[in-house]
Parts: sequence; C-alpha cells; structure tokens
Amino acid sequence: MSLSWLEIVKKHQAIAVIRADEIETARNMALAVAEGGIKLIEITWNSDQPGKLISQLRVELPDCIIGTGTLLNQEHMKNAIASGAEFLFTPHVDPSMIQIAKNNQIPVIPGALTPTEIVTAWHGGATCVKVFPVKSVGGAEYIKSLKAPLGHIPLIPTGGISYTSALEFLKAGAIAVGLSSDLFPKSLVESKNWCAISHRATKLIKEIQKEIQIN
Repeated sequence: MSLSWLEIVKKHQAIAVIRADEIETARNMALAVAEGGIKLIEITWNSDQPGKLISQLRVELPDCIIGTGTLLNQEHMKNAIASGAEFLFTPHVDPSMIQIAKNNQIPVIPGALTPTEIVTAWHGGATCVKVFPVKSVGGAEYIKSLKAPLGHIPLIPTGGISYTSALEFLKAGAIAVGLSSDLFPKSLVESKNWCAISHRATKLIKEIQKEIQIN
C-alpha cells in the first residue's frame, strides 16, 4: 500500500462487512460494492471458504483493500495472513493476536467496548480499535462521549450501524464505519439483485464524500 492504513481508512471511511454461507454469494456481494465504489472489503472468517475468497478477490479487485474479521484465535489469524488478508479485525482484545499481526506488519483492529478495553487494545499495539457492538451502548452518542477522553485513538464502530446512520457516527468522531446487513439487505442478496446493492454502495460513498467536502 502506498498510503498507510489510517490514511486509506480516513479517505474512504466505509468498510463493507461480508458474511455469507456460500462463497459465490460472498464473491458477488464483494463485486457489487466494489462496483459501487467501496474500496475496503472485509470477508468474515466465519463465511464459506474465506481464505480462498480473499485470495481470489485480491486478484479480481486490485483497486480494493481486502481484509477479514471475526478472527477468534491465533490459528484463524495465521490462516488469514497466509490467505493474503490486508487487514485483520477481531471481536475482542487478545494481546497475542495483536502481536502476530504486528510481526507480519498487517493492520490489526481488535474489538473493544469499554474505555478500559479500548485503551488496553491501543496500548497493546492496535492500529485502530473496533468499537463493538456499538448500537447496544448508545450508538453515535457513545462514540462522541469516547472521543473527549480518547480522541487520540482512531475508532471504527461496527454492529448495528444502519445505512442512514453511518454519517452520524462519522460526525461523532469515528474515522470509519463498518456496515453489514444494512448494506446487504437480505431480500436483495436472496434475489441476487447485485445492481441494487451496487447502487446502495454508490449512494453511501457519495454521501460520505459530500460530508468530507463540507468539513
């Protein structure tokens, strides 16, 4: 990457989080949001054949950054790194996993919720911290509250962020947001309406870019 992870995230601000039971479905979801302009794509490790798909998307979508998430242990992380994942999300703080990512010079974004967990992750070497599940503790207002004492720590909220509320989280101080079910409505995925999903991605990116220009 010519730009650092933080520079890329701050530039694009939206991460498409893909979880699917069939590899071809996940692939089409990724291709759809990439067509719509999203550059950061996370394939969750509990999807079908995630390592194979990550390797495939690295070739098919050279302009995108393909990473993974829902990494629960060291074995998951090592396999994800071997597959070519370009960033690594975990739902929890595990110092040993953070160290593996650091040793391989790959951005690692552990999940944390409380201020203590967030600071622990940051001091442990996290590239950014994933605030999860943010909807359960106040949503954008919680991010705003965290930024006062923890403004030096880059936060990426996920979990229940809606298509329409993404901008509120960014305004509250998040450097980016992760969107899953609201970016990929079940009805559109089941009907394989990839054009509609691509359109949703385009609309989201346009709104984010508009907000960036205003500020």
